[in-house]
Amino acid sequence: MSALLVALQFLTRLPVPSGIALDDTTVGRSLLYYPLVGLIIGALLLAVAWLFDHAHIQLQAALLVACWVLITGGLHLDGLADSADAWAGGLGNRERTLAIMKDPSCGPAGVVSLVLLLLIIYAALLPLLENGEWHALILVPLFARMLPAMLLLTAPYARTQGLGRAFADHAQRRPLIYCYLLVLLLAVIVSGGTGLLLAVTTIVVFLLVRVLSMARIGGVTGDIVGAAIVVAEASMLVVLALCTEHK
Repeated sequence: MSALLVALQFLTRLPVPSGIALDDTTVGRSLLYYPLVGLIIGALLLAVAWLFDHAHIQLQAALLVACWVLITGGLHLDGLADSADAWAGGLGNRERTLAIMKDPSCGPAGVVSLVLLLLIIYAALLPLLENGEWHALILVPLFARMLPAMLLLTAPYARTQGLGRAFADHAQRRPLIYCYLLVLLLAVIVSGGTGLLLAVTTIVVFLLVRVLSMARIGGVTGDIVGAAIVVAEASMLVVLALCTEHK
């Protein structure tokens, strides 16, 4: 239970009991519950969509984007902004890139990346909501929460210290692999071609982020993992929206 609460604490702004043990072992084990937290986020988004089902489609999409940000606390958006600033200002230098990524201030590249990503998510939600593709709200957060483990278990942690080090060093690799494969299989069985399409999109984003991160800083950081989550969500929504429009 502690590992699940830690996962909720790291991935959302949902209230959890105080005094949760944040030892490295529990932090590493929490990766097992990331897909479940994604499912919880999706269920909350689905509830919001149902609550505002009779609102104008544009208002409904805007409220969903706002709730998406509120539920997650913008945690991963912060990672996207930091990563964008670091990539733009790092000028190909590893140490400079890592230093900028650690800077709490948000530069022009970070602001632009946030605006563009939220705009893309909003625009992609419109055709999905219009066509009643409610399953996207459940599946997209679930698949996106698989990326942290995929990145942390296949790429070195780029910093000598940091919270991501606990994930990388104390994750239960074999149970994680079995658990995630089972989740992927169930998602594909339940949702058919949609689940398979989202699985492929998730893998493509994972490969792209990993290649870019390894080339620039020789590994990943917490900011990059957070950025990967929101980029994957936007990518999956765009793919589903394009497929919906061509039906």
